[in-house]
Amino acid sequence: MLWVMPEPINGRPSTGGSTHHLGRRTLARHRRELILGELRRNGSVRVTELASELDVSEMTVRRDLDALDTAGLAEKVHGGATLRFRHTTDEPGFDAKITMNAPEKESIARTAALSVDAGSSIGMTAGTTTARMAAELSGIADLTVVTNSIRVAQTFATSPRSDRTVILTGGERTPSEALVGPVAVGSLGSFHLDQVFMGVHGMHERAGFTTPNLHEAETNRAFIAAADRVTVLADHAKWGVTGLATITDFEEVDTLVTDAGHAEQTLDFLASRVRDLVVVLTAAEAGGTDVA
Repeated sequence: MLWVMPEPINGRPSTGGSTHHLGRRTLARHRRELILGELRRNGSVRVTELASELDVSEMTVRRDLDALDTAGLAEKVHGGATLRFRHTTDEPGFDAKITMNAPEKESIARTAALSVDAGSSIGMTAGTTTARMAAELSGIADLTVVTNSIRVAQTFATSPRSDRTVILTGGERTPSEALVGPVAVGSLGSFHLDQVFMGVHGMHERAGFTTPNLHEAETNRAFIAAADRVTVLADHAKWGVTGLATITDFEEVDTLVTDAGHAEQTLDFLASRVRDLVVVLTAAEAGGTDVA
């Protein structure tokens, strides 16, 4: 099932049934996804060639490359751009990722937080979007959180509650501030969680949801095994990215919360594979703001 949801306002989102109304913003997003596809296939692109292939001006292509560079997905060079992270084992640090696609991550986090009920027990894996989501859960009563994310635990520590329990697994620390490996996996084996909210490095139609870290993949699978429901939080920039190890297939995920930056065919594919696809619009998109 596909849900299109504006960014929550006062905690009350509305639903719709189509992404067609996004208009020219969708065209810009689609162009950038096509450019990313070329980058991932070839490692580099040239402005002149892209302008010809996409039938747009070179200035439009340069603006697209500026946007991809700002998002940390490409690196502009003279006459074109190269792919910033080219290997399946590349693992950028938390601080390098936190500013990428910040409005989309914020909207995804706020929407995901609405599914958490008072008195529930949840798991939260590492990731910049799950860290943002933790900040949205400060008002939930009687919440138990099991996490392998140092940043998620720190976020909860900044707004303590006597009726909240936060359990941080042990394990080996990764560049993304995750605790992974046998210690983390062993501790997760004794838990029974209502939901797990999972961040991912990438999602690919053949590889599923992936991470560049083998131990993190194993740890995230332990979270999935411990939970009744699995929700993945992933913005559009994760599409087409393949990490070294698959965490899980699309069919094993109950809900994917993402943003409207995907091409329409990508959304169609995701809607056909996960049980529920929630597409969140940022405030700018919901208001019809155009990005050329």
